[in-house]
Amino acid sequence: MNLRVIVPIPGDLHARYNRSSAGRDWLASLPGLIAGALDRWDLGIDLVPGQEPWNGHGALVVPVVRQGGQRAALKIAFPHEEAMAEKHALALWEGRGAVRLLASEASDCSAVLERLDASRRLQDATLDESRDIWGAIMRQLSIEPDDRAEWADLDHIAATAERWSDELPADWERLDRPFPRWLLEAALEVCQTRGAVGRRSGTDVLVHTDLHFMNILATMPDEQSRRGAYLAIDPQPQIGEAEFAVAPILWNRIRELPRNSPEEGLLERCHDFSVAAGLDPETARQWTIAREVENAVAYAGKAGHEADLARSLWVASTLAGKTLDGLPPAHALPAPGEAA
Repeated sequence: MNLRVIVPIPGDLHARYNRSSAGRDWLASLPGLIAGALDRWDLGIDLVPGQEPWNGHGALVVPVVRQGGQRAALKIAFPHEEAMAEKHALALWEGRGAVRLLASEASDCSAVLERLDASRRLQDATLDESRDIWGAIMRQLSIEPDDRAEWADLDHIAATAERWSDELPADWERLDRPFPRWLLEAALEVCQTRGAVGRRSGTDVLVHTDLHFMNILATMPDEQSRRGAYLAIDPQPQIGEAEFAVAPILWNRIRELPRNSPEEGLLERCHDFSVAAGLDPETARQWTIAREVENAVAYAGKAGHEADLARSLWVASTLAGKTLDGLPPAHALPAPGEAA
């Protein structure tokens, strides 16, 4: 195997997790976690000394080589519920539309994944190309529940909506009503009609709830004919209506909406991406209102997230039919993560 080298921690990952004692403890544990995973799965690090590995918002991803020379990626995530559920979704998809899971260890949120091209994301494709690729991946990912054990460990979107019905009004009041009541009520109506009350189990599929442009990577050139050109990563999976997955497509790449009519452009994007995936645009619109109002409440409770709050309010109110006054212009809104 390759000689082991010290794996540097990317600066943005270090900055993010250095803000709390739990995060600092995890950062300090990473060298040991990496060494343990290399031993467990007989892996060699595939990095030039000093080269930084990849990372997402909540995980370190180290390129590695398996026994026999197969290129792979070792992912070590900060321990949280979404990271624990990821392996179940990847096992259920079995590499169809998503990165293939090769091995996993629940005790330290580590996994070995097939190697994708981290330098090429759907973020870099045109919106027209992205629409068709995203739609095709969504069709592959939207599998129906069966008798495999992994389904039992996944949460249901209806339960999430039911929880929001209870929590959002209380949090909105606690935060001194940070946006108009009518927008809160629009979200609550969605939770009631599309959530626990209105749910029809016959529409249930496995849902990648964070399927935005940065979470779709290109496959390696020698794998594209066999695996497809792009695959999804980081699923944050739940069970429910597939239209729940459209929201991240709408709150990302806002600056690429038409400058003369961004509100109309947002509705058009909701329609076009939904249709490309075989989904109902109206259901997607409704779920996005609920998801962005929930995001707005979360941002309103965090210092330094005023710009993120404005973005969520712009998307939610625009889709609800009445863009709120006093918000920055659409093209001045930050991308997710840009303002933090």
